Amino acid sequence: MAMSLDDFLSKHPVNRENVEAHKERMLAEVRAYRLRELRENAGLTQQQLADRIGVSQRQISKIEHGDLENSKVGTIRGYLEAVGGSLALEYSTGDAHVQIA
Repeated sequence: MAMSLDDFLSKHPVNRENVEAHKERMLAEVRAYRLRELRENAGLTQQQLADRIGVSQRQISKIEHGDLENSKVGTIRGYLEAVGGSLALEYSTGDAHVQIA
């Protein structure tokens, strides 16, 4: 006899904290992949981009592997400008949204 979803969940409760942490890791990977795509579409290697914005190739690699928390805003801005875009920072609370950069 097949187990119902309710029976399964009662025996295997979902840890929401783990689900949210995994979700954040997955979203970071998607963002990192998209950054690499933007660089490649701009026809730049990691080293060329690094030289253009004055950082090491290792820093570009870290950004493209999702390590944005430890990157300076100026570095991320330079990265995005070098691939043809821009960076917008916004403060949000409730219904209020204020662009700060």
